[in-house]
Amino acid sequence: MNAFTIIILVICGIYMLVNFKHDIHMLQQNSYRIDRYWKWINRSGDASSATRLVNLGILFLLFSTLLTPALNAILVAAVCVVQGVVALREKFKKPLVFTPRVRRIYSVCGILSIGAVLATALTVGRDGSDAFLYYSGSQVTLGVLLLICVFSWAIAIAAVWILKPVEAAINRHYRNEAIEILRSMPSLKVIGITGSYGKTSTKHYLERILSEHFNVLMTPGSYNTPMGVIRTVREMMKPYHEVFICEMGAKQPGDIKEICDIVHPHFGIVTAVGPMHLESFKTMENVQKTKFELIDALPGDGLGIINSDFEWCAKREVNNVPTVHYGVSNPEGCDYRAEDVRYSPEGTDFTITGKDGSRIELHTKLVGECNISNLVAAVAAALRLGVSESEIRRAVASIDQVEHRLSVKRTPGGVTIIDDAFNSNPSGSRMAVEVLAQFTGGSRIIVTPGMIELGSEQDKLNRELGRHIGNNVDVAVIVGTYNRQALVEGIKDTEFNCDNLIIVDSFAESQNVLAKMLKSGDTVLYENDLPDSFK
Repeated sequence: MNAFTIIILVICGIYMLVNFKHDIHMLQQNSYRIDRYWKWINRSGDASSATRLVNLGILFLLFSTLLTPALNAILVAAVCVVQGVVALREKFKKPLVFTPRVRRIYSVCGILSIGAVLATALTVGRDGSDAFLYYSGSQVTLGVLLLICVFSWAIAIAAVWILKPVEAAINRHYRNEAIEILRSMPSLKVIGITGSYGKTSTKHYLERILSEHFNVLMTPGSYNTPMGVIRTVREMMKPYHEVFICEMGAKQPGDIKEICDIVHPHFGIVTAVGPMHLESFKTMENVQKTKFELIDALPGDGLGIINSDFEWCAKREVNNVPTVHYGVSNPEGCDYRAEDVRYSPEGTDFTITGKDGSRIELHTKLVGECNISNLVAAVAAALRLGVSESEIRRAVASIDQVEHRLSVKRTPGGVTIIDDAFNSNPSGSRMAVEVLAQFTGGSRIIVTPGMIELGSEQDKLNRELGRHIGNNVDVAVIVGTYNRQALVEGIKDTEFNCDNLIIVDSFAESQNVLAKMLKSGDTVLYENDLPDSFK
């Protein structure tokens, strides 16, 4: 193999490794679960994307007789360089995080692929003569490399499968370590929070309130998986912590029970049971059962705090532990409820009343019924843990909006931005539109790609969102293709002026549209922001 061939192989080999970055990135966005990744590949058409078709095209070019083998190889290398540069420059809303697991998957992908290329180079045409169907060994070797680029997604799946025993052993070791840390802190109060939506905001609000009285640790960001919780305990838990607030997420039945078996919560808050992740849960009964794994895991002397605004929460019987219920839109019979809710440019004033007649008047910088509901849950838990009313008032007044969760900002140009980009859901999106409707100083504009992971309810719920948009806003900017048809049909069911219905393919394009449109006094709601694994 001469120097020219080696240079071509190295160039294409580097492109192959760059190509794997995309596959591993999408694996990470699908939680490294082969079944979810496989569904995403079929839904998105990634296996037949333009990049893979180009790779297939240059594979055929390599073995064509239109040009000499040397010219074919140069053209192949040139295309690989161009595609590699484009791939490296591509920007993502949620970039690949190079965790130890990613590095392990990358390593196995590299070993499998480079091993196949080297095996081909060593067994085909070693003497430089035509060796395989009249093609030289170098052509065949380069062809194998390009074939790997076409089917790199399959090699990424194989790497995850090969690493399963390794990942299981690593996770088992970390899990046991976290359990021992928690076992060494018998006086630690563990509060679990779960729900189809609202759990992250409730976690932040509760942490701020309890910090007035206790030394508190909460799971950061969206560390709501078993390994996220384990990492929090191993890396952040200190002997002086008195309360651990643990957010618990789930994509399938048993996920929350798995976390409960690690942290053994004494208090549990269920913020909502709604049609989120129906694609994986299939039925609302499965969603309810999974969310209530938290309540079912509580000890007899624990406490369950349940949101009665959601039918699937309110009607669920609980016999293993005492419970209190809270509500805003459905307060009848609740132990804690929000009353006299008054919105203003400075935030919200409201009163939490207890079943025993107690009243706490509060002011917050937050807006929206969903945020008030989450605050009621946090206050109910704080009261049961002995936090005083004065401490609660001080904390609630100082709570800042959680980024991307109905947070309100004003630009220097006088435009109000309502950022509700994180994880839109049927209840939250409806509330966000209602908040937007209250801003009447200028045009009310929504930018949204709709809602995802709603299973068989996807079209229906997005169509309902479209109707709600049509009845409450002045300008609708629909982003992407995933929910476009349902949203547009819903909007057109209303008396909405379709001259103000704008359809764009990307958020970047929506920003160009807004730049030409916005004026002082306008309000823009960013409702949901699809991850990179959706179009």
